Amino acid sequence: MSNLRILLIGNGGREHALAWKLSQSARVESIFAVPGNGGTASCPKTTNITSVSADDFPSLVAFAQSNGVNLVVPGPEAPLVDGVEGFFKNAGIPCFGPSKDAARLEGSKTYSKDFMKKYNIPTAAYENFSDYQKAVNYIDSVTHDVVIKATGLAAGKGVILPQSKQEAKDALRQIMVDKAFGSAGDEVVIEELLVGDELSVLTFCDGYSIRSLPLAQDHKRIFDGDQGPNTGGMGCYAPTNIATKELTERIDREILEPTILGMRREKQPFRGVLFTGLMITNAGPKVLEYNVRFGDPETQTVLPLLSVDTDLAEIMLACAEGYLDNCHLKVEHKFSATVVVAAGGYPGSYAKGTAMTVLEPPQGSTIFHAGTKLDGDQLRSSGGRVIAINSVGESLRAAVDASYAALSAGVISFEAMFFRKDIAHRAFRAPAKEAMTYAQAGVDIQAGNDFVEKIKKAVASTKRPGADAEIGGFGGEIDLSQCGYPNAPVLVGAIDGVGTKLMIAQAMKKHDTVGIDLVAMNVNDLIVQGATPLMFLDYYGCSKLDLPSAAAFVEGVANGCRQAGCALVGGETAEMPGMYQGEDYDAAGCAVGAVTSDCRLPQTTAMVEGDVLLGLGSVGVHSNGFSLVRRIIQSAGLAYESQAPWDASTTVGESLLTPTRIYVKSLLPVLGDIKGLAHITGGGLIENVPRMLPDTLTAEIMYGSWEILPVFKWLKQAGNVEPIEMCRTFNSGIGMVIAVDAGKADAVAQSLGAFEKVSKIGRLVRRNQGQHGCEVKNLELWA
Repeated sequence: MSNLRILLIGNGGREHALAWKLSQSARVESIFAVPGNGGTASCPKTTNITSVSADDFPSLVAFAQSNGVNLVVPGPEAPLVDGVEGFFKNAGIPCFGPSKDAARLEGSKTYSKDFMKKYNIPTAAYENFSDYQKAVNYIDSVTHDVVIKATGLAAGKGVILPQSKQEAKDALRQIMVDKAFGSAGDEVVIEELLVGDELSVLTFCDGYSIRSLPLAQDHKRIFDGDQGPNTGGMGCYAPTNIATKELTERIDREILEPTILGMRREKQPFRGVLFTGLMITNAGPKVLEYNVRFGDPETQTVLPLLSVDTDLAEIMLACAEGYLDNCHLKVEHKFSATVVVAAGGYPGSYAKGTAMTVLEPPQGSTIFHAGTKLDGDQLRSSGGRVIAINSVGESLRAAVDASYAALSAGVISFEAMFFRKDIAHRAFRAPAKEAMTYAQAGVDIQAGNDFVEKIKKAVASTKRPGADAEIGGFGGEIDLSQCGYPNAPVLVGAIDGVGTKLMIAQAMKKHDTVGIDLVAMNVNDLIVQGATPLMFLDYYGCSKLDLPSAAAFVEGVANGCRQAGCALVGGETAEMPGMYQGEDYDAAGCAVGAVTSDCRLPQTTAMVEGDVLLGLGSVGVHSNGFSLVRRIIQSAGLAYESQAPWDASTTVGESLLTPTRIYVKSLLPVLGDIKGLAHITGGGLIENVPRMLPDTLTAEIMYGSWEILPVFKWLKQAGNVEPIEMCRTFNSGIGMVIAVDAGKADAVAQSLGAFEKVSKIGRLVRRNQGQHGCEVKNLELWA
């Protein structure tokens, strides 16, 4: 197909921007805008068509056939939700947009919320209601703020943010009883109000591949400072300053890819452009809503960032015909800002037919018409959001200033025109305190996971009878009964160190507790495999042996062995001048235990959906995450001798040297009643709990169901650590997680309660494809 003749359906600012960009394609011969507006009327290669109605699909098909149209681009949502794609599909004409079934992602808020729940796509808690009184009763029952959404199409106005319960009830009456939005209000979705930065992403898709445009931030409220009623959008900028590579990748991984996969699973693959409204909360990105078409004014903002050699027409055709993975999409490393000019009185009543003057904008700026029409040679207003100016610059400040400078110079002029003066104000607010991460502190958990994957082949080559030579669990096993020792048990070995917690011990000149840590890190890894610790060996390396500190360390090791009930049978002390500096030393340990083959843990085949997760309380940070801990302590200007901000009765160093809790003696009596154990060490809850689970199950853990120790609250606040990072780096107050049959959970908890702090922290649920093995809910409570 060489030359493209495009039928563009719609008459808003979005459609003008699409016509503007499509007209730049060398492949595009002509564009028919039905009905178009005052801007498309003068757009290159574009002709406004008013003889055909945009909602008369048979007539649109007939027009397309008689005019050689070979690509259809519906702009608004209504034609797509009403099934326009199917009419052109039946006529053999490619249509850039989803099928009627796929368009339910926007056409029905109920459908989209249920879809997100089914495919574990993060979104706000919600309930659907078709009964007005039940909806009112629900408002009375909840304690959190809510958002009320008419489930059907309401021209972008069906979302209400009540400021009180009475406002919420009034909104329900307007929607469900008074039918302010017609049949769109037959059913409503009442959602939990999410707090954070609201962003939007436009994603091209052919049903399999995705290509996203830069994250943008719209401004919905009519007045400066995000005050007043909601509108269709008073301005926009892109890219946003919070759109980091990590955030973008997380949105792809947790939201966009599962969405596209889910639509295929529903046998209605999504083709076209998916608009995803996001709230970036403390718990990560969550979906506010889906739209199945380009946004407005997001389209006017992000399309100018596409390079001149990016062919939008080719991308649209690729989405419609299934070869998007073979397309080139390049975004300029620049910034874009759009200011919408509205009619006075909008979003309430406003005048139409007002005469307008529009001049040629400065270089780098583009004017996009929305609610305008040509009356002979006179341009007149015809809508509430009348027109917009976009500017692209080397910085966001330059782009914003250019748009406002053009408006000040009078490039757009009409009576009672109104626009916000603070577009992109969120980007210019004082920067938030840097969020610290474990990776920034020099420890990359993912790199460690990747290393394990890389060495698996070498490890597997050492396989022998009795040892499967696989890694990734908590300890290594060898079944002696398969090694020539009939009826012998399974030996389990674990090896570990104390990590950079040793640096605090060295700074404090206190070495006895880290010896306990060394034992704990190993014997806790034995018990999770059902093994009773039998013996322990240690290694102590230094530049020059300091007898008092070495002796204190070994005394600590012996103390830990007594707590675990295992024998300290040997060790190695190595003096290596030049290897370490001054009084520095390093230590490692190896523990060996035994278990009969029928008592090995985890019992993955016995685990089922609904099994309960119990958590045993930690006594502090234990022995992981200290690279980040030390960095936070340093940034807070504290010395280890300072009073601990989280515990006035001790010093920072003394508190942090609280040794890792040894759970062996508590757990041994109940091993026969449990299905799995996870020692919460490096990688926190998120990385360790999945190590005991089968691939078919996910641990759903409810944050806040156990006591969060003051030290973790302080670390979170002082380091501005993201909630997900807290659960990935630290034990967060839980040192051991137990999977147990729901019917035995109370008995096991009662038995352990004599020795440990026990909490019910979650349950096992079915794992969907692509889902992680541990999902921590309610992370927003960290705030």
